[in-house]
Amino acid sequence: MSVIPVILCGGSGTRLWPLSRAGLPKQLLPLAAERTMLQDTAARLEHLDDVAAPLVICNEAHRFLVSGQLEALGMNPTLVLEPEGRNTAPAVALAALEAQRAGLGAVPMLVLPADHVIREPKALALAVETGLQAARSGQLVTFGIVPTAPETGYGYIRGAAEAGGVRPVEQFVEKPDTATAQQYLDDGNYFWNSGMFLFTADAYLQELGRQAPDMVAACHRAMGAASDDGLPRRPDPEAFRACPKDSIDYAVMEKTSLASMVPLDAGWSDVGSWSALHDVSARDEDGNTLLGDVRAVQTRDSYVRAESRLVTTVGLEGCIVVETKDAVLVVPRERAQDVKAIVDALGADEREEVKLGREVFRPWGSYDSLESVPGYQVKRLTVLPGAVLSLQLHHHRAEHWVVVAGTARITRDDEVFDLEKNQHTFIPIGARHRIENPGQELLHIIEVQVGDYLGEDDIVRFEDKYGREGRTD
Repeated sequence: MSVIPVILCGGSGTRLWPLSRAGLPKQLLPLAAERTMLQDTAARLEHLDDVAAPLVICNEAHRFLVSGQLEALGMNPTLVLEPEGRNTAPAVALAALEAQRAGLGAVPMLVLPADHVIREPKALALAVETGLQAARSGQLVTFGIVPTAPETGYGYIRGAAEAGGVRPVEQFVEKPDTATAQQYLDDGNYFWNSGMFLFTADAYLQELGRQAPDMVAACHRAMGAASDDGLPRRPDPEAFRACPKDSIDYAVMEKTSLASMVPLDAGWSDVGSWSALHDVSARDEDGNTLLGDVRAVQTRDSYVRAESRLVTTVGLEGCIVVETKDAVLVVPRERAQDVKAIVDALGADEREEVKLGREVFRPWGSYDSLESVPGYQVKRLTVLPGAVLSLQLHHHRAEHWVVVAGTARITRDDEVFDLEKNQHTFIPIGARHRIENPGQELLHIIEVQVGDYLGEDDIVRFEDKYGREGRTD
């Protein structure tokens, strides 16, 4: 094989709140196209020759969403599940150690964040081909985006003043002010820092060992004690949490003498804010991106997105309006980067809206919390064809189930029976129970929970198809 694709699927995408949440971050959402950003990233690989199955580094909590989205593309990815995010340098170290374990330490790894937009994937493929020989020779290759504007939201890379090919990197620079960004644009040798890389596992780990030996040692310990039971690789949590946090840029690329760069002009965006998403989205004659049930009057240069209800605007200009089932964001476009401050404030208040939306995804499907008050809660369960919930019980709540679409196979203690549309059953407190969808269509159930405690941690699992015995997620 010529390349091992490594897709970095961590991160929370806080600047795209309220659509992006910790439990369902932007890379797992269809923000800029019909496919999710992860799926678009993986689909770009079809333009490369002789490519291995993707090696994906993601959070344990996103395992089933990630694997399901890639399997929908016909891919069989290798997953390495981070116990928690430690930034990109340790994440790539885990991927490199996994590549070495498979005897592929000398094969170039193409490191791609899962949350970028690239309008011209063939241009990326050509840039990868350009950098392969340098990567095979031990260089640490990055891709510098040819700038189209004096952008202040990106870091920059200064390449050697020579045309085409692979350029030595002379300097990494931080996000500039507007005047400095204009100077970089006029100079012609400065490029936006893409966060994409091409190098072998052997070369990366060797250089990371020189620059950050504690990080390499912690990743070695974590992967050395990783689970190897036929499931995705799980680095040892205690060892990995002892690993320093740092990005590839800070830990390696800004310090090494082996950094090279391939210029890339491919319609790239890191979609780091709602304003950036507006820039890469289709717009009408008034410069608006209107998605969902939106009615905009005398509105210009705005991004308005409705997820669950009618949203109307009058007289807005240069604004972002995003509505979800449980939150609404309104912000001027020029302040879009400040959305993270809202997320930080909500986090300080321990608001659940930071972590999850109203609809929560599970490996068997999803549930939508329609109403929740002290003493009872109403949910809509959506169970995928062939999927089955765990065999479980609750100590504090009883449940009433009404099938509104599809067929449900119910286990209740020693009973197993089917329910059709418009049929219902009752699950007493303490009863072992399970729902299965034996059909070919989605199963929808309205669930009414009644009890003195309705938290999701009131679950005792006995059997689980998805390996979650003893867990509450």
